[in-house]
Amino acid sequence: MLQHVDADRQSDIAEILPALENCLQPAEHACCLPPACYTNPDILALETERIFRTKWLGIGHTGRLPASGDFEALELAAVPLILVRGKDGKLRAFANSCRHRGARLLDGTGNCPGIRCPFHSWAYKLDGSLAGAPQMDAAADFARNAHGLIEFRCAEVLGFGFVCLDPEAPDIESQLGDFAEIHAPWPLDTLVPARRRTFDVACNWKAFIEVFNEYYHLPYVHRDSIDAVYARPEPADDVVGEYASQYGGTDGTGGLLDGQQEHALPAMPGLDEAVGAGVRYTWLFPNMTFAAGRDAVWVYEANPIDAGTCRVTQTALFSRQTTALPDFEAKVAAYYHRLDAAIAEDIPALENQQRGLASPYARQGRFQPLLEANVASFARWYAEQMLR
Repeated sequence: MLQHVDADRQSDIAEILPALENCLQPAEHACCLPPACYTNPDILALETERIFRTKWLGIGHTGRLPASGDFEALELAAVPLILVRGKDGKLRAFANSCRHRGARLLDGTGNCPGIRCPFHSWAYKLDGSLAGAPQMDAAADFARNAHGLIEFRCAEVLGFGFVCLDPEAPDIESQLGDFAEIHAPWPLDTLVPARRRTFDVACNWKAFIEVFNEYYHLPYVHRDSIDAVYARPEPADDVVGEYASQYGGTDGTGGLLDGQQEHALPAMPGLDEAVGAGVRYTWLFPNMTFAAGRDAVWVYEANPIDAGTCRVTQTALFSRQTTALPDFEAKVAAYYHRLDAAIAEDIPALENQQRGLASPYARQGRFQPLLEANVASFARWYAEQMLR
């Protein structure tokens, strides 16, 4: 089953995997993931094989690509990709590799009427079909319809985008389960990305998303910034699907620091009052998470660079009515400050944790069942994938 790992490394992994059995219990009995799952490059290779190249992967909120020709170059599971919005409004994902001799086609973000290779000028339509190949008429039996871009499965659900590299994997609906029902109170699909930024963190990709989904660290890492905003959370939701979700009340809005609540933006139009006094934290396994509050939604995607480093993309979403307010730019600065201040506190804690996890004497710990509920749910799911 360890198809890409040599015999000696298979033996090392075989010693690590049994410890994942300790993660399969309910949170009050379960252990945390083994430290090697955060530090061992062979475990990352196995994650790539069993998770990243078989599951639907989150690519953030697709409101950033609203118009025909809008594109973004990114990398998932070490595969360079292009996301592009077609003339038919459909979002597609292609291999970022020319069908001629493999040159990289696009970088960054932008808008294009079509895709043209910078090397030999092969051209592709927004649907991936080959539109032009200079002087290739001289090649015997050259068939343009056989040289379109390699396409991967792509889906949009409630404004979030997903890509799957496995053509045989079940449809996105089987992975998301009742996600739409639990998040129905929020108008997720109509939100507008107001700021999106990417940065690298010297920690394992799982550790980054874990810290976003647990309350346990708040009074110790965020004592003077956001801890006072958050009440004790409700028990984790019993969900159907490959995700975890937990709702908790807040004193004011979770989108602002404790001392800046006077800068609060209005609640999203039509938001259910039952969820207007708190924040729902959701982790869409494996690599995307978000917090849905009454006035804003924060989204994070975390993808591995190597076992001890990840690339994180953060997006701040607001309703279209909110972004149209005359004082939006003035007030949203406080929201960005809150995001940046919390991350500035999280990153040193995460990098310190990563150094500790690398110790040969690091061991599996235990979860605080309520305050680390989403993290325990992910550990159980992760163990199931890695042990299959």
